[in-house]
Amino acid sequence: MTGYEKAMRPEDLTRLFVERSNAGDAAGVAALYEEEAVLAYPPGELTVGREAIRVLWEKVLAQGPRFAPEEPLPTLVSGDIALTSTPPRDGSGARAQVVRRQPDGSWLRLLDQPEFLPPTR
Repeated sequence: MTGYEKAMRPEDLTRLFVERSNAGDAAGVAALYEEEAVLAYPPGELTVGREAIRVLWEKVLAQGPRFAPEEPLPTLVSGDIALTSTPPRDGSGARAQVVRRQPDGSWLRLLDQPEFLPPTR
């Protein structure tokens, strides 16, 4: 996991995700997560652990998707835990992540809910 820029603010994680995804760097995307992180993706499933997240992103990025930066909503911080979120550009649902400050002061994702829709009535 060495050699990658670290997220020194919780909000940096979204920017780094977009940069690394668009570069096709699945290992770089996985480096944004803690070792035992939980990613709620693909929809309806959980991907647990950095290595499983890397394998998943290798498959996703092999299809050549392009990601655009999304303006983050205000970050909520309590000590070494923060909640980050962004509204998708298409206005559907939201994205949210729980991130944790690491001993070196950087931040990594612990829980990632990249897609969820508002409840239907």
